[in-house]
Amino acid sequence: MTTTLNRPAAGKATATKPKPTFRQRLNVLDMKASPYLYIAPFFILFALVGLFPLGYTFFVSLFDWHLLKGQGEFVGFQNFVEVLQDRFFWNSLFNTVSIFLISTIPQLIMATIIAAVLDQNLRAKTFWRMSILLPYVVTPVAVAMIFTNMFGEQYGLINNVLSSFGIDPIMWKNDTLPSHIAIATMVNWRWTGYNALILLAAMQSVPRDIYESAAIDGAGSVRRFFSITLPSIRPTMVFVIVTATIGGLQIFTEPRLFDPVAAGGTARQFQTTVLYLWEMAFQRQNFGKASTIAWLLFLIILLFGIVNWLISRRIATNGDDRGAASRRRRKRSLAASAKADDAGLAAQGAGAPESTPRSGK
Repeated sequence: MTTTLNRPAAGKATATKPKPTFRQRLNVLDMKASPYLYIAPFFILFALVGLFPLGYTFFVSLFDWHLLKGQGEFVGFQNFVEVLQDRFFWNSLFNTVSIFLISTIPQLIMATIIAAVLDQNLRAKTFWRMSILLPYVVTPVAVAMIFTNMFGEQYGLINNVLSSFGIDPIMWKNDTLPSHIAIATMVNWRWTGYNALILLAAMQSVPRDIYESAAIDGAGSVRRFFSITLPSIRPTMVFVIVTATIGGLQIFTEPRLFDPVAAGGTARQFQTTVLYLWEMAFQRQNFGKASTIAWLLFLIILLFGIVNWLISRRIATNGDDRGAASRRRRKRSLAASAKADDAGLAAQGAGAPESTPRSGK
């Protein structure tokens, strides 16, 4: 009696793979979808408070839109043409750039110097760090009231001090350049400490052994600052410059409160672009042109941001090239010294038998 054994066919699985359970499928879905759910709130809020207002502002700029009457007829890019031909817009843009340059450049220089001083071993570090942050805590209205009284043309503190030295009083509110200096002083007083603390945090992250090595090599404090500190905090410096640029081109509170009676000055001598936008929207009640000014200001800020990015990128590239070049020079010098040492050792080895007296004679 013969027994036939049925062997499984080649390539056929002997056992079926068990199906994943509901919990396993849920875990896989959680691993794939959780990262997107974690970052979704930011993008949702950005779309609601960022992209949608930007797009809707551009939509309004294409219409003859009145504050009370609402949407009017479609005018296309006529609002852009009229705003670009408006001399008041260019005057406000000139005032904005002038106040921005007078305030931002000294502000960043002073913030860097203050951060470098606070980075040293000082007594009562917390006290000094909190002291430079106090102007940022004070409300802008209080700051404007204080500086408006200081820069008063008749009874201001600064003009009284100047008159005691026989100097004629300065028309801080009626002249263009003095008004820009006064407003820039308000901005610098409020924001210098804030930027100094950001730069200080970046300086404290620089490894201290680098400073010690440079000090051992004979580098002074000024040389260490320009050769170690500034290159190390370059990304933070770029961030501070970009944020200061955005804030400086959007300045509104200081010039608005500097002369509450005549916003922007009697002859628009310190009327900024945002202040002109506010006048166009809520005094002239022309939302179409106000939206156009907002979009033009957005494009100008974007242009300034691109320029800052290109300059910072070039500085970073030059710094990296200089660092790579110095490293290559160091390697070449080390290789040359090693070759010289090897040549000296070889010469000593070749001359050693001749200088050694032979034994047996």
